[in-house]
Amino acid sequence: MKRSASSASKAAPRTKKPRPEVPEYHLTPSMRDESGEIIWPAPGEQIEFARKFILECVSAKKKTLIVPDKDADGLTSGAILQKTLILLGLDPDLISAHLLQKGTNIHDERERAAMAAHKPEYIFVLDQGSRKSPPVIDAPHKALVIDHHWALDDDFPKDSYHVTACNSPPVATSSLLTYHICNPLHEEVHDQCAWLCAMGTHGDLGNTLKWEPPFPDMKATFKTYTKKAINDAVSLINAPRRTATYDVPGAWTALTAADSPKVLLTNGGLLVARAEVNAEVERCTHTAPKFSADGTIAVFRISSAAQVHPVIATRWAGHLQSPKLEVILAANEGYLPGMVNFSCRIPRTARARDPPVNIIETLKSIAARAPDPSLRERLGESFARGHKEASGGIVPKVEFEEFLDILEIGKKPENNGSPKKAKGTPLKQANTLTNYFSKQTA
Repeated sequence: MKRSASSASKAAPRTKKPRPEVPEYHLTPSMRDESGEIIWPAPGEQIEFARKFILECVSAKKKTLIVPDKDADGLTSGAILQKTLILLGLDPDLISAHLLQKGTNIHDERERAAMAAHKPEYIFVLDQGSRKSPPVIDAPHKALVIDHHWALDDDFPKDSYHVTACNSPPVATSSLLTYHICNPLHEEVHDQCAWLCAMGTHGDLGNTLKWEPPFPDMKATFKTYTKKAINDAVSLINAPRRTATYDVPGAWTALTAADSPKVLLTNGGLLVARAEVNAEVERCTHTAPKFSADGTIAVFRISSAAQVHPVIATRWAGHLQSPKLEVILAANEGYLPGMVNFSCRIPRTARARDPPVNIIETLKSIAARAPDPSLRERLGESFARGHKEASGGIVPKVEFEEFLDILEIGKKPENNGSPKKAKGTPLKQANTLTNYFSKQTA
């Protein structure tokens, strides 16, 4: 029996909606000084001071402590600085590195004590994020913070100096900022550190970044080492800090011993760590989201001893589509005892919004709506930290539940504009979670 024209038209596939255009990152308008020059990757006076600070450190020939963050951007920042100090003549025996323990920050008293135990006179804090706090350590010292996380002018340890990219769009990574500072100081910095700069930058900004002005020309670097090798090295260096054992020292040792990304690709410890993380991401990534009553926030709740919540948030940010959606929130209740570690990302569909989505302000505004005005204080200093486009926090479980209550997760608005189901004709879902995530990615 032939189908009627009307039934045939009903069976015709719907036209797939085009993916929203996302502006290229390097085209973000830059700030300019009074002379019209762009202020990038940080204010010129801060960059010049940082260079003088490095040269002073080398000339002093005193114990020096490098405190890099745990991810690819932080570790490569530290590696670039360490190589530069040695090239400039500082005895390697005078250089130490302090790597933070799982779930801590440089302001924790146990970390301050551990840093002080090195008895450093010069301290470099790289990519850690920052906030107003006591001195890095109590003993006399000089400290320089190199960073790109969002911070106000006084959001730095007491008596420290800083150079930050956070107010100079397009915001550079800490590794790119460190490379920019160090490159003119010695002729061999470029050859030894350009690949580290590329690794760290791809680690934070993604491997589709276009290296066009104001970003430096890295064509020669990618020709020498290849983008594939650099990108594979990023996933390997990021893996140890995501494992349940949190083997950041293993990643630091491998990175600082390598003279190219290719060396990292055959490192057994890194390969095992990446396999472990991939398996845990695959286990957790099928979690179904729940939405806030207004449809602006999607919440994924997982429980894992591994730091996979940022990966889950990033994956779903590229997949979920909704005209209302503004924030993807992945919450991990199994990472630290009694705490919830959560990561937030802006979904692809919201990245071109005007005004732009600011996750930090969104999180703070939600907390401000709490019936109990003490919630914001109880959420702690590690709430709503990071970047406007990629934020999160570490908060107590009770307070996190209180925070979610404000969002009315799972409650449907009276009129959400979604199509109504006809009785007896349930809608079928063609694209399922199993379909989408059937392939395991690194």
